[in-house]
Amino acid sequence: MKRPDEVRLPGTDCGLCGFRSCAELAARLPAEPGLLERCIHLAPDTLSPAHRGSGSTGAPDPAPAPACGSCPGALASFATASDQVPWRDHLGREFDFYLEHFPDDPGPREIILPHNPLLTRELEIRVGDVLIGRPLGMSCGCPITHCGVAVEVDPRTGVLAWCVTGPLQPRQHGYKDLGYYIAEGYEGRVRQARCEIRIGMRYFFQPRMCMLQWRHSGLVNYLHRSPDGLDVRLEGLWIG
Repeated sequence: MKRPDEVRLPGTDCGLCGFRSCAELAARLPAEPGLLERCIHLAPDTLSPAHRGSGSTGAPDPAPAPACGSCPGALASFATASDQVPWRDHLGREFDFYLEHFPDDPGPREIILPHNPLLTRELEIRVGDVLIGRPLGMSCGCPITHCGVAVEVDPRTGVLAWCVTGPLQPRQHGYKDLGYYIAEGYEGRVRQARCEIRIGMRYFFQPRMCMLQWRHSGLVNYLHRSPDGLDVRLEGLWIG
């Protein structure tokens, strides 16, 4: 294995290693080189060309922003397009905007329904509970187990809203396991986009804190302009 000072981290800031960013992990490596084994992205066949050329802090090299195919020349006034934004996911696929989490939320807000909705009552899920589960099938098919904190609970229908926060909290404090669930929607704030966002339109987007850095697709069915961006709700989700 290479020495820690010779390793270039992937720059995904996925949090799977237990640190908030690749830069935080890089800062700890000189004193604790064994932490490098926590990074699941370091195998050569898992790194994109942009990540292979990144620096030790994990920041990928910028790529030129392509024109938006669905909205040529359009740019919403709330967002700032930049030539430094690559607008491509970890697999090189183009997307239209980044979805950030709300400032008061600890992570991205996801509306979900357990495959067995009775689990919401059987597990006595309450606001503030730490949960884990995996979105199965047409509702995304993400291969990563999601971990988060419940922020809204409807015991009658079983529908939950949680903020996805990463694996560190369940490891430290325990959790309730939902098993498989359906991802019904995402809610968040858009600060960067390469095209105008309109209600009733489907877009490719990338959740800013997605561990895999993969693009998602969703139908925008709610818009609200905020002082620093556009609050949106996306349903009909899928990955790819």
